[in-house]
Amino acid sequence: MLIISIIKFVLNIVYVWVGILVNSCGQVVLQLVCFGFIFLSLLYMKVLLLGEYSRLHNSLKEGLIALGHEVLLVGTGDNFKKYPIDKDVSSNLHHHFLLNKWWLLIYKLTGYNRFKKDVYKNLLNILPELKGFDVIQLINEDAFLIDPTDEINFYKLLFQHNKNVYLSACGEDHQVISFYQNGGMRYSILDPFIDNPFLINEFVFSIKYLKPSYQNLHNFIIKHIRGLIPSDLDYAIPYKNHPKALPMIPNPINTDLLTYIPLVKIGPIKIFFGINRLSYYKKGSHLILKALEIINQKYSKKVEITLAENLPYHLYLKKYEQAHILIDQAFSYDQGYNALEAMAQGKCVLTGAEKEFEEFYRLESPVAVNILPDVEDIVQKLSYLIEHPYVIHEISKNARRFIEEHHHYKQVAQHYIDIWLKNNV
Repeated sequence: MLIISIIKFVLNIVYVWVGILVNSCGQVVLQLVCFGFIFLSLLYMKVLLLGEYSRLHNSLKEGLIALGHEVLLVGTGDNFKKYPIDKDVSSNLHHHFLLNKWWLLIYKLTGYNRFKKDVYKNLLNILPELKGFDVIQLINEDAFLIDPTDEINFYKLLFQHNKNVYLSACGEDHQVISFYQNGGMRYSILDPFIDNPFLINEFVFSIKYLKPSYQNLHNFIIKHIRGLIPSDLDYAIPYKNHPKALPMIPNPINTDLLTYIPLVKIGPIKIFFGINRLSYYKKGSHLILKALEIINQKYSKKVEITLAENLPYHLYLKKYEQAHILIDQAFSYDQGYNALEAMAQGKCVLTGAEKEFEEFYRLESPVAVNILPDVEDIVQKLSYLIEHPYVIHEISKNARRFIEEHHHYKQVAQHYIDIWLKNNV
């Protein structure tokens, strides 16, 4: 809002100056009309959001539209999560059972990935529609999960007609994975692989970013963007002091869609944990499940544990609706998107809430429970909550208040607008 206030102040000065210098009433009216159009153009933006992994871009889109801007979201829906997309560029082969199985077999035998090639072709087909945007933001430098060379070729064509490009640092990429591999964090999602290289098949997605082809993609993107915007501390820290890094903007959460659910008198304490097999070890699921086994044995009459696996987004939300405690992940300093959405609904969330997080937001009361990638620590934190249920209620209220103060989707959207206007040429 500060930038808009400055614009209004400048326009008021120009208005007075024009009134003094121009004697003709008609000319004054004409000048004011021109300045009005300029002012409206500054308030209105046409935004292209590329890719969706967590619902960040959907919530940002909702915030931008609420503020009067036009937004187009292009992506694949991110497999089983099936996030809403305006222009779906995913492969149609997923809808044909026999063809899907055939091309999966070809991929395993030859390494040729028809699914990725379909996404690339679909992107090229819609290129004529992707012109004239005031701002483009990529959810990740590998926004469409296709071959790095194809992705670079697509971006080359796209950037010819759109100059103001930004990168959201909200997931794994070359810089982040390199930083984690070199021990830049006390602990990170790479730790299970570093401790046990035999887990390489579980970390193919992560370590691919260390390959030369993905480093080339990273370098190309960094060269062509106005700046990169971290969404939380797990990505802001690896990009600290990077020449293209802009201030961190917290993830937007649509609190209009995610209503606060006051916790009823707690009988059995309901604990929910959602398992994503694609990030099983990175999220610390192996540690969390061991801890839950111990908790179930220790407090069998006091707890009710629900596990869910690889659910579409809308079903995932429905599944944990009645939970008191939601466990998110164990290898993070800050909250991921699932944790934030659960906090918005008043869940007591076990996730990353490290001292760096508390210091950044200047918190005086806990809004989430920080857990370490350690079974004993997770058991200890859960045991305390089960034995002191009033703490669950306190954190529930604090969590919702925190989301409204720091993650409200309209406020976050305005932060993006301010930073885009400041850095656009």
